[in-house]
Amino acid sequence: MFRAALKSLLGRKVRLLMSTFAIVLGVAFVAGSLIFSDTLSRSFTALFSSTVGDVVVRPESSGGTSGGFSSLTVPASVVDDLEGLPGVARVDGNVNAFGVYVVGEDGKVIGGLGPPALGGNYTTAPSAGGAGLALLDGVEPQGPDEVVLDDRTAEKAGYVVGDTVPLLTPRGASRLAPTLVGVVGFPDGGSLNGATLALFDTATAQDLFLDGDDAFSDIWVTAEDGVSQEDLAETVEAALPADVEAVEGDTAADESADDLLEAVSFITTFLLIFAGISLVVGSFLIVNTFSILVAQRSRELALLRALGASKRQVIRSVQLEAFVLGVLGSTVGMGLGVLLAMALRVLFAQFGLDLSGQPLVFEARTVLASYVVGVLVTMAAAWLPARRTARISPVQAMRDDVALTESSIQQRFWRGLALGVLGLVVLGLGLFSDLPYGGQMTGGGILFVLLAVAAMSPVISRPFLVGARAVYTRFFGSIGNLAGQNSLRNPRRTTATASALMIGLTLACTMAIVGDSAKASVDASVSDNFVGDYVVSNVFGGEFNATIADEMAQVPGVGQVIRERFQLVERDGDAQGVVATDPATIDGLELDVLEGSTSDLRDGTVLLDETFADDEGLEVGDTVDVTVPTGEKSWEVVGVYAENPVVFSPVLTTLTTLVDAGYEPADNALIVFAEPGAADLQAGLDEVVADLPIVTVKDQAAFAQERREPIDQFVLIIFALLGLALIIAVLGIVNTLALSVIERTREVGLLRAIGVSRGQLRWMITLESVVISVLGAVLGVLLGVGFGIALMYAVRDEGLEVISVPFGQLGIFLGLSVVIGMLAAILPARRAARLDVLRAISTE
Repeated sequence: MFRAALKSLLGRKVRLLMSTFAIVLGVAFVAGSLIFSDTLSRSFTALFSSTVGDVVVRPESSGGTSGGFSSLTVPASVVDDLEGLPGVARVDGNVNAFGVYVVGEDGKVIGGLGPPALGGNYTTAPSAGGAGLALLDGVEPQGPDEVVLDDRTAEKAGYVVGDTVPLLTPRGASRLAPTLVGVVGFPDGGSLNGATLALFDTATAQDLFLDGDDAFSDIWVTAEDGVSQEDLAETVEAALPADVEAVEGDTAADESADDLLEAVSFITTFLLIFAGISLVVGSFLIVNTFSILVAQRSRELALLRALGASKRQVIRSVQLEAFVLGVLGSTVGMGLGVLLAMALRVLFAQFGLDLSGQPLVFEARTVLASYVVGVLVTMAAAWLPARRTARISPVQAMRDDVALTESSIQQRFWRGLALGVLGLVVLGLGLFSDLPYGGQMTGGGILFVLLAVAAMSPVISRPFLVGARAVYTRFFGSIGNLAGQNSLRNPRRTTATASALMIGLTLACTMAIVGDSAKASVDASVSDNFVGDYVVSNVFGGEFNATIADEMAQVPGVGQVIRERFQLVERDGDAQGVVATDPATIDGLELDVLEGSTSDLRDGTVLLDETFADDEGLEVGDTVDVTVPTGEKSWEVVGVYAENPVVFSPVLTTLTTLVDAGYEPADNALIVFAEPGAADLQAGLDEVVADLPIVTVKDQAAFAQERREPIDQFVLIIFALLGLALIIAVLGIVNTLALSVIERTREVGLLRAIGVSRGQLRWMITLESVVISVLGAVLGVLLGVGFGIALMYAVRDEGLEVISVPFGQLGIFLGLSVVIGMLAAILPARRAARLDVLRAISTE
């Protein structure tokens, strides 16, 4: 049986190639996702270990600085206090700043998307991880007119030593133009992973980023040879003043790396979800392929049964073929996964996350996961047709008309119906209940419903197939009638092939509705709640210099400027966004206050968004407990307001509250009100930020468009990833038609013998393909519309109140299904038309 299985496999290499390709693509996605995530993890771990000292002395804080650098500092006198302590080799003070943007030769900002724009002072302090940043070219900066850049930033910006470098800073003068006197980098390789770095001498950095205070953001203490970080930290801790702490360098690096890796962990999860979708779609292709091949080998397997082979041996022989295919597909898939990881590295570099300095990491778990996923999916998919065939008696299998019985199809229908009901229940609980794991329940419910429809499709799609046959007969005559009959001949095979396309289009239609509804909700919210005449913001969503608001207030025609600042604080172990504004100008936001009053907003108090207050069970008089750089704070709730798109976070406090909490006094958005009758105000506002490419001025229409752009980008990414599942589905149609042509070789020969031309034969195969693809598209669009509307209804209380169905886009999906069907039929139709008539007729 072992030799027979291998011989059968080798005899059908071409027929199984496309089935293997489905596994290759699915495994490639799994392997590529794991390789990329491991590379990302290794890169950030190495980076943070090279950017800390043996011991880091910093302001004592238990968190709350996720939104940017804390404004808390360590007195410079601490450096003198620590020098000369036992085990201390050297002590270096560091000035750190966030939002120091480098403008390239082309006038565009370098980076800004994702990785931070860093600034600070230049030091030669060694890092705990070994070789850290070092001067690669030029000299150290001296004085306010000299700067050093990291090598990647200098290269991207097009600057060399001696050039003038435009810089944008978050404090003091908004624009600087120092001379580049040096370039720093990692001598042994590595990079800042897309971050930009501008370094000044210590005095200049203190003037720019610490308002001239004689202090440091943190201090690195380097250990003498033979002194451990733990021992050195204990020695240093004993010499520190209150509110300052000593942390081992490895601990500080791990804290920073863990926080960042947790923040970007969604990338791995996101990619693995689509890998799972591809494998589910691929499993339909494998099931269909093995069903056809096993059916074609029914006589061969029956003969083996007659010669004494047991049902178990027959099943094992088919499983052996599946195992070999799974191993082969997993091996090729891992290789393709490496290429995918390289492509992901290039793709994320376009969004600022530059990992080009880090080699790809290939862990043992990647190999294990690839083979486990590839082999198990293939063998599980092949088990169903093998088990079904083993149940057919040897005598029955030797007949020519073996097919899936009507009773079997009916059993599939009722089982599918039960699974569909279960899926709808689980989906409803995930969408509309407050049970934990709502996201997992929603995903599981959708999967159950999709599998249920796939199981029921031989029955529920019969009216469609009968109608398609009638239409074909009406417009294409006898050839159309033959194509319709062929689709009806084996409805399970037809619908199984269509189901693969159905899954991909279901998810695509769902995302189309979600995206269109989200954009419609944004437009409605902006139209109903937009205040002022212009919004000023950072194109990267970050901070900008607070002096811009002062300058805009002086522009002729400006009546009022409202500042908004944003930070992340820690609440119950999670990050929570907080917006701040000046209480004196809060009435300009035109908040719809439901409880309390805006006049009660003062330092140390907050106003809450209605949805947030309901979800958290908070009302006027309660307190919101948070952790900020200066420690634990309890902010009193003095009001609750209806959701407003101009307030970017559900917690609103005062500017002074954030400054007192230890955050930088930099703005994130400005709302500008024009005086009555003011003309051409935007020109004056644009002039203020003419030399600041990170800051833009937008009216209501431009503001709404800016809010829509991230939605469009997200949906495009989803469509691109779903494209892989659709490719697999198209391959399924090609594979099914090709195997069907082989199965009907004698029939094709007889058709040619009675006068059917090659062109007519090609057209018949094409019509069969179109039926399959249109059936999958119709089912996918119907399910997608249902899922999309249900999903949007479930999140109606989250600000997405408008449900919009993009009928034009759905029509395009249906139109594309016809094109997909015609393209998928090209190779099978060509093969059918080229068959030799006499050989085809004599085929057993």
